[in-house]
Amino acid sequence: MIQNMYIQNGGLDTISEVKKYFKLHLFKSLRFRIVLIVILVGVIPGLIMKTVILNSYENRAVEVRTAEIQNQCTILCNQVSSTDFMDGVTSEEIETELAQLTSIYNGRVMIIDQTFHIERDTYDMDTGKTIVSENVVRCFNGKGTSGYDSKNKYIEITSPIFNDREEVIGVMLVSVCTDTIADCLEVLNDRANIVLLTVTVVVALLAFLFGYLIVRPFKRVTGAIEAVSDGYEEAVVKEDAYVETIKLSEAFNKALARMRALDDSRNEFVSNVSHELKTPLASMKVLADSLLIQGEAPVELYQEFMKDLSGEIERENQIINDLLSLVKMDKTANNMNITQENMNDLVEKVLKRLRPIAREHNIEVVFESFRPVTAEVDEMKLSLALTNLVENAIKYNKEEGWVHVSLNADHKFCYIEVADSGIGIPEESIDHIFERFYRVDKSHSREIGGTGLGLAIARSAIVMHRGAIKVYSQPGEGTTFAIRLPLTYVA
Repeated sequence: MIQNMYIQNGGLDTISEVKKYFKLHLFKSLRFRIVLIVILVGVIPGLIMKTVILNSYENRAVEVRTAEIQNQCTILCNQVSSTDFMDGVTSEEIETELAQLTSIYNGRVMIIDQTFHIERDTYDMDTGKTIVSENVVRCFNGKGTSGYDSKNKYIEITSPIFNDREEVIGVMLVSVCTDTIADCLEVLNDRANIVLLTVTVVVALLAFLFGYLIVRPFKRVTGAIEAVSDGYEEAVVKEDAYVETIKLSEAFNKALARMRALDDSRNEFVSNVSHELKTPLASMKVLADSLLIQGEAPVELYQEFMKDLSGEIERENQIINDLLSLVKMDKTANNMNITQENMNDLVEKVLKRLRPIAREHNIEVVFESFRPVTAEVDEMKLSLALTNLVENAIKYNKEEGWVHVSLNADHKFCYIEVADSGIGIPEESIDHIFERFYRVDKSHSREIGGTGLGLAIARSAIVMHRGAIKVYSQPGEGTTFAIRLPLTYVA
């Protein structure tokens, strides 16, 4: 019992796997769909053509058979009207003609008088009986009829019998079996099926070949992608069989290049972080080792060393804070806390916090607002961006220099400029200043406490607002950062 249950469960699992395969692999396969479409396109017209031809043949055969019988009926009706057959007088000639008509066409002939009585039935089944039908009644009105019963496979014809005065004195009703036509149709149908089967096999083979040729370029693309995913980074997708594969290859190569660039950037970022964090630690270790070597050193020396240690700790703390700000920016890129803010007040708050630092360096900070501006922004992120820009303008300025911040707007955008009279930025460095840990003058930056992250943070915050930032600078003359922000935030 248990064994049978295992067998049944195994069978069910096999069936389930087969169903899963067909659902996930076969039915969703491009090759399968191409093969199916080609087969349908090739076979369906053949089926339609077969049906049309057989129906046309049947209709034409019935028309010819009907015309032949009608002609024979007309001749026979004329012979009946020329004799006294309708008055009950037997005619061997007419009987012979009736027998021949019945024999040749495998049919049945009935002659009906004006009282709807059957005078003669070649089957000798209904002689003397009454028959009233629509076709017979219509024929007594002088209109012969013909019809084909495709279900029961017989032709029924009525032909009027006239006297000398062109009066209808009787009706000849002929029912003819169409078995011969049906037999011919069956033979034609069998031959058509053979031809259709042959065509289907040929079309199926061509469809499989066609599907294979069409799908092969996509398989090569898939193989190249799998090679990259397996770690063969030198692999590049290049498939120009179709426009679609060209676009797919280009899109993948572009994405691959971006991933490699991101990977390189990540590695560089980690390397820079390690370097930046190691440098203050190394300095603190040197200072600590120096103190240990000194032994009994004067208090002034200890104070000086502790001051240097404090500076290095502060630098380490600044790097960590900037890194945390940058990481927080990346994580909350889609979580903007957008509120309607008075931009004049926002800029003034930022400058209020930074003016004491500027005064320590004899830097004049001036704010110029051309009009009241209200915009939809994330106050914390934008304040951080402006803080970094103004702080950099102060740090990298000349003694007794100036920082000029302006605010303006039109019907669509808000414009903020941060200009300074500082040392400026060389032309070759303009394109790199927003990169993380990039410094124009590494020694000077380290001297004044720069981490190389401030501009990266500022750019991230502005981009998150769907804004833009540009820089204009002349070495030795100063730098201007121009910010454009939409007044209405669009998610």
